Amino acid sequence: MYIRAKHIILLLLAFLANVSIASAQEPEAKAEAAHEEEGLDMTHLIFHHVLDSYQWDIVGWEGENGEEKISIPLPVIAYHDGKFLCTLSSAFKDGAKVSQDGLVWYMGVPEGRVVEKLLVDTPSEKAVRPSLDISITRNVASMWFSVVVILLIFVGAAKAYKKTLVPHGAVNALETVVLFVKDIADEQIGEKSAKYVPYMLTLFFFIWINNIIGLIPFFPFSTNLSGNIAFTATLAVGTFILTNFNATKHYWIHNFTVPGVPFVMKFILVPIEIVTMFIRPFTLLVRLFANVTGGHIIILSLISMIFIIGSIAMSVPSILLTLIIFVLEIIFGALQAYIFTLLSALYIGLAVNDEH
Repeated sequence: MYIRAKHIILLLLAFLANVSIASAQEPEAKAEAAHEEEGLDMTHLIFHHVLDSYQWDIVGWEGENGEEKISIPLPVIAYHDGKFLCTLSSAFKDGAKVSQDGLVWYMGVPEGRVVEKLLVDTPSEKAVRPSLDISITRNVASMWFSVVVILLIFVGAAKAYKKTLVPHGAVNALETVVLFVKDIADEQIGEKSAKYVPYMLTLFFFIWINNIIGLIPFFPFSTNLSGNIAFTATLAVGTFILTNFNATKHYWIHNFTVPGVPFVMKFILVPIEIVTMFIRPFTLLVRLFANVTGGHIIILSLISMIFIIGSIAMSVPSILLTLIIFVLEIIFGALQAYIFTLLSALYIGLAVNDEH
């Protein structure tokens, strides 16, 4: 095998430190709450799935007292005005306030939006978001779960190779994927690829496993981690840092002088090259975020058509279309991991290779 368990552990822990904080700071939802149709707000249900949450819902239903659900409360950790709040999300049941050291904390829905946010009231100001929110949200918990899954896969493969060097069964399939990712690094980076293969493997399997987790419609899966802009941004920033910190002098000379073109053209091309350095990671994060989130919204919207139209006859075409999109999403989940890994290898290859 071309990958070691320690590489996976070290790289994933690095991502964990960054994404744990970033994922908890999900930006406010931009969609306004839709009008409820016969007591069922499909907009709320859709955005409740694709956006982050302070609890991990297992199952929900409409009861006599309205919406009821079984969920796992997650730790709420926030800082504001010199004071910390450390509690469980269950303390905010039905938006109830929690008073602590003169501050009033509660789960609110600011400005009529569809997603709950952690808010705080102080005597001198209106309800605002806390200065720092590092809560263990559903996406963060799901990310930890995916780390455990990846470690189990590769530690199990390592133990299998201790018994025999001839791969078989699931280990053989895993080695095929590992060699496929290694070939991507070799083609795009060249002779220096060995140094970056562990990173490429981490990217591919981290994104792929989380895409699969997001498509399984029951606990402890069914999260939209790859559709979290903070998650994709952290991965893109990792590629950006690795690219520029390992770049050769030829890379910087090309970006800041653009040799081989008329002097006047440099005033146009140099700014373009510099901007391109930052556009590359931006395209990485937007592509993954938009494709994964879009797929989830399409699937949920097709299912919602049954309830919006209110006809049993609508269930047949709705379910058939959902199954088609679901199969495509399984393919796209691997494809998005491949594209992110391929482009990361391409950008690194452009930076670390000497002038040809």
